[in-house]
Amino acid sequence: MMRRSPRPFLLLAAAFALAPPAAAQAPPPPTEAPAYTDHADLLVVRDARGAERPVESVADWEARRGHVLAHLQEVMGPLPGPERLAPLDWKVTAEFPEDGYVRKRIEYQAEPGDRVPAWLLIPDAPKEGPATKRPAMLCLHQTIAIGKDEPAGLGGKPDLAYARELARRGYVTLAPDYPNFGEYPRDVYKMGYASASMKAVWNGKRAVDLLSSLPQVDPERIGVIGHSLGGHNAIFTALFEPRLKVVVTSCGFTAFPYYYKGDVAGWSHKGYMPRLREKYGLDLNKIPFDFPELIGALAPRPFFTCSPLRDANFDSEGVRVCIRAARPIYGLYHAEDDLVAEYPDAEHSFEPETRMKAYEFLDRHLKPAH
Repeated sequence: MMRRSPRPFLLLAAAFALAPPAAAQAPPPPTEAPAYTDHADLLVVRDARGAERPVESVADWEARRGHVLAHLQEVMGPLPGPERLAPLDWKVTAEFPEDGYVRKRIEYQAEPGDRVPAWLLIPDAPKEGPATKRPAMLCLHQTIAIGKDEPAGLGGKPDLAYARELARRGYVTLAPDYPNFGEYPRDVYKMGYASASMKAVWNGKRAVDLLSSLPQVDPERIGVIGHSLGGHNAIFTALFEPRLKVVVTSCGFTAFPYYYKGDVAGWSHKGYMPRLREKYGLDLNKIPFDFPELIGALAPRPFFTCSPLRDANFDSEGVRVCIRAARPIYGLYHAEDDLVAEYPDAEHSFEPETRMKAYEFLDRHLKPAH
């Protein structure tokens, strides 16, 4: 009998299936981060010898957070450094006036010789006077062949056109293609990456560089939003990009034991993190991180999740486990109110009522008070 797999993950796997065989990857340098057996217990931290103590302060948590990011890179591969920096050299290749904003097809250089296609949506200047600097949002698409076109409102599901909707709310929005979607075919493994997830993180960091450089954007008011593939991509990117001040994810995660009863094969194909299978054998007792730690590691930044009760991909009970685990960490920063989870009675969707709540959440945190 064929194993049941989540449909969006199968589509993402198919997008990578035609890529040439991956080049052999050298393992990353060994990490000094101690191992943790319970990834839902964030209130302990271990020293280099493995001795455990309670997390009682922000300093304690920052030590544990460093371990979380080290373990995540064991699976994703290391975050690139200055060796992959290149001038953004971004260019507008087409421009379309829309209702309330201008939509620009652009490309930017994420690393030497690698140009990422994206849509840049810039709201119209107010008629009453000169435009002030605006908040901005990095808008990450779900698993869909058209990639960036869906959040820009050019196809797919209208409920996922958040780049367009946010532009009409006054945000500068940027929607890039994920590797092997839209207009962006790439063999990221031949480029030296250990995962497509880390390549997407790097491209997202360069997207923040681009947004921060725009005269219309306040670089202190940039957030990230995404659904499904874009939902966990938003989490991953924000973990390595502190300039993203607010994170909104829809149908983007659950604790691994709740993901198809612990069968995490869907995370292990070339569109995500092959080391989950190659190095850890899909064994939850060996995989060195889980999503409760990742949500905690976003603290104290405002975090909003839309996690529907009938999402067949990301079980909402596993989301509750993550939120319960992360809440004491947000408490260390006195930011409990900035950790928000909505559980609509819906399937794998970003339905309107919850989406509007997400936009209001963004407005509270990224728009100046009047």
